[in-house]
Amino acid sequence: MLGDLIGEEQGQTTGIRVLSTDGGHPVLEASFAATGTLLGVGIKDMGTYESAMGADGTLFGEGQGVIMAQGGATVTWHGSGVGRIDEAGTVHWRGAIFYESAAPEFARLDTVAGVFEFETEESGKATAKVWEWK
Repeated sequence: MLGDLIGEEQGQTTGIRVLSTDGGHPVLEASFAATGTLLGVGIKDMGTYESAMGADGTLFGEGQGVIMAQGGATVTWHGSGVGRIDEAGTVHWRGAIFYESAAPEFARLDTVAGVFEFETEESGKATAKVWEWK
């Protein structure tokens, strides 16, 4: 069951590199930096994900990152998702994310799967929302 909105952020792509073009299926690595909130706490998120494009243009991606919260707590994350590119060049990602943290204020996340929407515009501007999946 889809639960509460637990996180929102806005940021920018900070780098892209081509990892492979074997078989006509490009594999890219992208990194981003963002700010926002997680469980109501102000955060800075940095992450990198790798995406592979299928023959029909569908993207499959996996990523990881670290979140630094106000007060010094850290949270790590791993996510996977599928994406598509629209006519304007915006990439629309949908997927699942898993968190880990030793910080008491984020302990709840250790037992939660999140589902996310992550949008990256052609300009590199990125926005994300994460809901708890119960």
